[in-house]
Amino acid sequence: MNNKIKHLIINNRNLIVFIHDLIVIALAWVSAYIIRFNFEIPEAQILSMIGNLSTVIIVQAIIFLSFRIHRASWRHSSIIDVRTIAIAIFCSSILLGGYFSFFYNDQPVIPRSIIILNPLLLILFMFGNRIIYRGLREYKEYGFNSSKPKNAIVLGTSKEGVSLVKALARNPNWHVVGLLGSDISLKGREVSGVKILGDIKLLPKLYKKLKIETAIIAMPSSDFEERKIALNIIKDLNLELLTIPNFEDLSSGRLSVSQIRQVDVEDLLGRDAVNLDNSDLKKLIQNDTVMISGAGGSIGSELTRQVLKFKPKIILCIDISEAALYQLEQSIIGTSKTKILFIVADIKNEKRIKDLFNRYIPSLVLHAAAYKHVPLMETENVSEVLINNAKGTFLLANICKTFNVKKFVLVSTDKAINPTNVMGASKRLAEILCQSLQSAKGTEFITVRFGNVLGSSGSVIPLFKKQIEMGGPVTVTHRDITRYFMSIPEASQLVLQAGMMGLGGEIFVLDMGKPIKILDLAKDMISLSGLHKDEIKIKFTGLRPGEKLFEELLADHELTKPTNHKKIRIAVTSKSEEKFLNKAIIKWINQSPGTDEMKIKKELKRWVRDYKITK
Repeated sequence: MNNKIKHLIINNRNLIVFIHDLIVIALAWVSAYIIRFNFEIPEAQILSMIGNLSTVIIVQAIIFLSFRIHRASWRHSSIIDVRTIAIAIFCSSILLGGYFSFFYNDQPVIPRSIIILNPLLLILFMFGNRIIYRGLREYKEYGFNSSKPKNAIVLGTSKEGVSLVKALARNPNWHVVGLLGSDISLKGREVSGVKILGDIKLLPKLYKKLKIETAIIAMPSSDFEERKIALNIIKDLNLELLTIPNFEDLSSGRLSVSQIRQVDVEDLLGRDAVNLDNSDLKKLIQNDTVMISGAGGSIGSELTRQVLKFKPKIILCIDISEAALYQLEQSIIGTSKTKILFIVADIKNEKRIKDLFNRYIPSLVLHAAAYKHVPLMETENVSEVLINNAKGTFLLANICKTFNVKKFVLVSTDKAINPTNVMGASKRLAEILCQSLQSAKGTEFITVRFGNVLGSSGSVIPLFKKQIEMGGPVTVTHRDITRYFMSIPEASQLVLQAGMMGLGGEIFVLDMGKPIKILDLAKDMISLSGLHKDEIKIKFTGLRPGEKLFEELLADHELTKPTNHKKIRIAVTSKSEEKFLNKAIIKWINQSPGTDEMKIKKELKRWVRDYKITK
């Protein structure tokens, strides 16, 4: 088809649909007479039929326009569309019936059967054409499939599972043999001809009997524990494992086959959605200026996206990496009317940072800038990580205090607890420096600790994916090593929530759930890649410099108390915690470059008593 004609049709689609409906109105009116008089319409009735046609068309056209029937998508025609069309036809038929019964005086009298037949035929014609169009479009999309369709079972009887079954029923590449769900009251019922077979735990008994080839998890609105049970059941079976997007990613009410995807490791490690206090966060952020340091990093970039939802006046995205800022800019440009400034700056450049505060006066600072790669920072970079993570944090926090910023939120790490590496010790030092700046009035200094985030730079997950793609081996440092994992959006949301809750001086600890064995993670990723465990070798390389077997979220001498958010607790530092002078710490850090790295580590214990030096 000529592109100009195609473009014209698309732009005038609503007009074309409306003209179609006018033709169908006329066709239904004439057909009612033909059926009523068995194809032998008396001459007088023919004249009556033609004479009243304009009245019928005008009345029904006005009603159809008021119900916006011409705007509905034919490609996605559904029961809702049938209902709308039926209501519109019913209303127009009531008006026409009243007119012909009480105000129509011409002869001959219009038979009552015409008034009844006309709306029935109109519903049939209007919705029938839409169904035919939808069927042709789906046939064009999927084509004719001469191969045998895949036998699939859908796990989940929620609205998403039902929508998926309906979508698969129209696709010749799939044959859904049944549904399984946790709601046993639905057992025996059918959806689009597909029977609900019972609980998900029945799958091991059914998969051979029904010759199931693929299991599709359609449970995005269920809690994570329920989804994990389903995943664990399927993992041990010889089945292709697929899923649909998370509940937050389903942007429309219609679920299409194209949204089905492979199960990823994030699905195995996922957690329940975070409930945010949006009203208070809105008060904290809306129409104010927010500064985010390390904005180009994994957490910083997600914090930027989360903050954007609350419509601040300005967001200052600060990062020392030009490339990281550019990537962030490209990912969010045009997504919001908020003024976003991408500023290349080093948090250690006091003059530069003060100038930014003078010009933009932020009310909230989210400090995510840090050197965080443990082995890299453990050798040859000790003084740099101290200067950046500890001194840089102090300089930025002190500027916030000078400019009377409302809140300063430090993004910390579980590696700050009983640290065995310089990176963790430097973050603990940053926590101490921030707490020592807290006073009864002025800026509220808040610290938030959490563990590893899925998919961040330096995470084992991208590394394992790359190693599997290359055919292995997958390198694990130790057979028993464990880590806590959290998604980047969840961590960022909880950082904001904790920042909003904090009154100053607190160290918030995020609920990281249960620790994950890295060896089990490697095995799961190999399995999800479609390979057998014997096809990809796992190699144990030994713990790297400064690396722990187990990470902690709370120091031995600390206690926690709950908050009004179930995923956030407050670490209460012991009263015996020694308070150090900021000037002394900063003076020592300034003297550290050029000093023997082992000497720096030994001196570091003066300030961070729980630091354990490792070789």
